[in-house]
Amino acid sequence: MSSPAQTSSVTPVSLLVDAVLVAAFFALIYSLLRSHVPSDNPDNVRLWAALGTACMSGVFWMCIQMFRVVLRAQLAAKKEQ
Repeated sequence: MSSPAQTSSVTPVSLLVDAVLVAAFFALIYSLLRSHVPSDNPDNVRLWAALGTACMSGVFWMCIQMFRVVLRAQLAAKKEQ
């Protein structure tokens, strides 16, 4: 089984797109998660909502990266046919 040529797919544009997507995801989930923090202290609500959202944003970033890898592999396989 031969592996495709190893080329870097990280470009400034892809980094910018990833940053915008993750920032938008963070803002959306943070706004949803704030109402689910069981505290009356606004500082605690902000802290725990941000910490929970940071974890989810990291998973979202990994999903974006896995999507890119799979898409690249599928396009390469389709091109070889």
